[in-house]
Amino acid sequence: VAGVKRVVVVMEHTEKSGAAKLVKACSLPLTGAGVVDMVVTDLGVFEVNRGKTPVRLIALAPGVSLDEVTAKTEAPFEVAL
Repeated sequence: VAGVKRVVVVMEHTEKSGAAKLVKACSLPLTGAGVVDMVVTDLGVFEVNRGKTPVRLIALAPGVSLDEVTAKTEAPFEVAL
């Protein structure tokens, strides 16, 4: 992630068990702390203000409700739809 202008993470929103992947604090080693600009999941699109919280939900996937995203997201986020 060194030397790039934007970092976009594309991932599934939850683990196979249903646990949230967007969490309050990461328990795994980080390779690029504070460099992500956007997270795209199967439920929506989140804009990240590098190092600042909360992230902003800027789009929902077709057929997905805000209640579903809220229920499956541990990390705090603002809604900017």
